Amino acid sequence: MKFSRQTTLRAQASVAGVGVHSGLPVTLTLGPAPVDAGLIFVRTGLEGSDREFQATAEQVIATDFATVLGDRDGPLVSTAEHVLAALRGMGVDNATIEIDGPEVPIMDGSAAAFVAAIDQAGIVTQPAQRRFIQVLKPVSVKIGGSFGEIRPYATGFRAEVEIDFTNPVIGQQSFTFDLSPERFRREVGRARTFGLMCDVARLWSAGYALGASFDNTVVFDDERLLNTDGLRYADECVRHKVLDVIGDLALAGLPLLGAYRSVRGGHKLNHAVLTALLADRTAWRVVEGEAARRTTRPVVEVGSGMVGGRIAAAYGPDVS
Repeated sequence: MKFSRQTTLRAQASVAGVGVHSGLPVTLTLGPAPVDAGLIFVRTGLEGSDREFQATAEQVIATDFATVLGDRDGPLVSTAEHVLAALRGMGVDNATIEIDGPEVPIMDGSAAAFVAAIDQAGIVTQPAQRRFIQVLKPVSVKIGGSFGEIRPYATGFRAEVEIDFTNPVIGQQSFTFDLSPERFRREVGRARTFGLMCDVARLWSAGYALGASFDNTVVFDDERLLNTDGLRYADECVRHKVLDVIGDLALAGLPLLGAYRSVRGGHKLNHAVLTALLADRTAWRVVEGEAARRTTRPVVEVGSGMVGGRIAAAYGPDVS
């Protein structure tokens, strides 16, 4: 992880696809944003005026099948986690995310299309120190059989994710990942969303997953993988869970200096741990600059303040 200057996009770049639930076309455009802006959604295509809001944990209104952002009037953008993961994973601090529909396009089920858009737009350095949320003490949450914890980890952000499915084809998988743009691109960004065929049938019958297909989802039955093109990684399922973690925790508003462990988790657990961390003002502080990673140099603390539809997603409950 680089600890020096903030970054944004040099230009705009767009992707177009369908919403995984509505099946309707949607276009998403990534663009530049000023210093300290964070990740800003601009929701167009609404009656009246466009709606602009920062991607933060406070905007989360649902986590059952994906991370859904909105306000007291209802949902504005669902399945936000993949584009947020791409921006955080590629080291973009400030950006606008303009979207003309209620769902981020599912694309191929991974963050690869958003990484390609970031590459097309280009990343530029801004004249301000990068800021971080540094975790100072462990914070944990247990939800049923799921457990999540975030703890201090001075050298960057680490994800330690374990899944345990009763489905014998998926089974138990674990993956530990130290975030950097290079590793995100190579090891996590192409991991696709996944689910079980029995859940697909249930969602279809309920009017969901109308945009889902084998082109954007890895699907298993009780005995085998159903996608004829196979897996991108032998442990693609747990790697996608890491992708989701990066996107969900991007809603901290700033990059995290900490290690996050998730056992049998998902969007609900990720959000619960993040909100528990932010609610405990003794558990974190905002720091900036290259000094943030070196205990032999002083850490600069910059204050206590924080940067300020429909449920879309994979084909199963939020617990793995």
